Amino acid sequence: MVEYIETMKENKLTQSAEDYFHIGQAIEFVEANFKSQPTLEEIARSANLSKFHFQRLFKRWVGVSPTRFMQFLTLEYTKRQLDESKSVLDASYDAGLSGPGRLHDLFVNFEAMTPGEYKRLGSDLRIEYGFHPSPFGECLLAMTERGVCFLGFVHDGGRSAAIMELRRNWPLATVSENKQKTKSIIGKVFALSAGRGSTPFHLHLKGTNFQVQVWRALLTIPAGNVVSYGDIAAYLGKPKAYRAVANTVAINPVSFLIPCHRVITSSGLIHKYRWGATRKKAILGWEAAQVSGTSDFSA
Repeated sequence: MVEYIETMKENKLTQSAEDYFHIGQAIEFVEANFKSQPTLEEIARSANLSKFHFQRLFKRWVGVSPTRFMQFLTLEYTKRQLDESKSVLDASYDAGLSGPGRLHDLFVNFEAMTPGEYKRLGSDLRIEYGFHPSPFGECLLAMTERGVCFLGFVHDGGRSAAIMELRRNWPLATVSENKQKTKSIIGKVFALSAGRGSTPFHLHLKGTNFQVQVWRALLTIPAGNVVSYGDIAAYLGKPKAYRAVANTVAINPVSFLIPCHRVITSSGLIHKYRWGATRKKAILGWEAAQVSGTSDFSA
């Protein structure tokens, strides 16, 4: 029975990954043609789908209509979110662990390497990894015995580039494939609701003190919210360090669970993502739809 449930979960993720291919095409088309205000039929055609199948795909993938989803990615919407999210960070800072980010902390705990472990570059670590489908395309999940140490999406360069990225973080570790081990984790990663917090995710990360501070700060940003790099710097009490914050956000080794995608420019633009701007937009729109609870499938 357990094996059947796991198979069903994997099949659902596989379908979501296939859907994401068309979603990405649509996002790129809208971005390239925003001045002409393309119709829904034109957007659907760009993804090689009829309007009917395009609507159905969005319903299955995200639960809202294409029109509603694209609204979450407009500059007007992101600017409004930036304004609203400042109060979220302020509340989180004032309340400490009882702030809005606490819910995220309950199921994402991470352990940073000691200075000695950092110097050894993973020479005493065994890392096991697996490639899996996700709602945002194929991803690579890697684990040590102490937790998830890497989660990245397969992007330019394919699987070999993703493995090279993993090895770059842990150059002296013993790295081997074990999809069965990572398979038990991956389905829970992308389950935004329904019991996600019942079993905490343990992360095992390598970073400087400052990098760890930034990654912890990202955990205070609730799903459906976005903040700027400057907001994070101010939250850390280092308002002039926004460039250092941006660099640290850019090298986040565990995508999605440490939500670096929720940090955007102060102008409201969504870009500069390690695994592609299109994927960043897809994740933000997907989260906004989940949080809004909207079920509007009209055109």
